[in-house]
Amino acid sequence: MKKTFLAIMLMMVSVTAFSQLVVRTGKGYCHQVQATAPSEEKRYTVFARITGNDTLLIVNLPEVDIDLMNHYFQISETRRGRKLISNVRKVYPYAKLAGDKLREIDTILANVPSESERSRLVCQVEDELTEQYTEELKHLNFSQGLILIRLIDRETGNTSYKLVQELRGRVRAFFYQGFARLWGYNLKSQYDPKNNPEDDEIETIVTLLERGQI
Repeated sequence: MKKTFLAIMLMMVSVTAFSQLVVRTGKGYCHQVQATAPSEEKRYTVFARITGNDTLLIVNLPEVDIDLMNHYFQISETRRGRKLISNVRKVYPYAKLAGDKLREIDTILANVPSESERSRLVCQVEDELTEQYTEELKHLNFSQGLILIRLIDRETGNTSYKLVQELRGRVRAFFYQGFARLWGYNLKSQYDPKNNPEDDEIETIVTLLERGQI
């Protein structure tokens, strides 16, 4: 039951290189080398700097925040930390979806003056997302659900409770909050990496995920 609730809650809230490197040679032009992978019919364009008789490949590496990576490694040293990393990896895409869908529905509703039409559109989006994601979200465990609620706050700038209240009204928000509390959830949970140590760890993990560095 609690897993089904979490799925429905998110649906409500959601209403969310090496192949081409460019380096100039000292003479102002690019030296291009084409190579074909042995087992694939792919061609790779590689640029390099010519120095004397040598051709030096130059790779532009992304910036790495050393402090952030050190914090991540510290988190991953413990069993609890590794579990947190796994949980964040699993639920972050859903929180990202919530943010994207919320911005999308806000843009649509901004041009709809009729309250009844706005309500109809919100319900339509809710039904579509419920059908698409409920089965996946039913498999989230309790810890993942707690993280998801906080990450929704991160992605949308509002707690799940406030979002439900704005989209479906105070009565529905009150009902969902009461039901959530029965199962240990709190839709009013806020994401606070500055004052909450676990949220600080989550922020490190999410930032590195967003940068594609883990």
